[in-house]
Amino acid sequence: TQAVSFRPPPKPQSSDAMKINANMIRPGFVLDHAGKQFSVTKIQLITPGKGGAFITVEMRDVRTGIKTNERWRTADTVEKLETAQREAQYLYAEGDVYTFMDNETFDQFTLTGDILGEQAGFLQSNMVVTVDLVEGSPISIQLPATVTLAVSEAAPVVRGQTAASSYKPAVLENGMRTMVPPHIEAGTRVVINTTDLSYVERAKH
Repeated sequence: TQAVSFRPPPKPQSSDAMKINANMIRPGFVLDHAGKQFSVTKIQLITPGKGGAFITVEMRDVRTGIKTNERWRTADTVEKLETAQREAQYLYAEGDVYTFMDNETFDQFTLTGDILGEQAGFLQSNMVVTVDLVEGSPISIQLPATVTLAVSEAAPVVRGQTAASSYKPAVLENGMRTMVPPHIEAGTRVVINTTDLSYVERAKH
């Protein structure tokens, strides 16, 4: 009888993709689109008065760095790459270059503001992020779901306005704009959703 050699099944590669609905796209995701790999830097959900909602996605080609914008209906499916992921700690920034440290190897690496997009404004010293790697190279990060920031400016309360009626514009300490309840004043620390910049709650500490 002829000997038969046993081969274990191949391990999945880091470039395996899974289909997700467009409304699940988040900054930091890596998408396989039109034969290229793109890192998502910014998303915006748009709900028109008529017709279904859609999402606009700003993303960057991980090979060339060229930015592009795409628009999908929320029910459309896209290919999300299953990248290798590592935890890393944000250390510091010098100009437009941000330095991180791999929590396993303690190796340091940098990413530029072009790669991080709006995410750079949320980075805080010692913050732990998830780093996506393609072929061993870091190409994007995924932030914690929420961060705590101080309000630097807040619009005055309109007489008769209640918490239930409407939110007012505010500027956060990182320069980003959001909408907050009427009782939130400048100097108040608030919890902000890092995906869509929405107000979550007043910080407890």
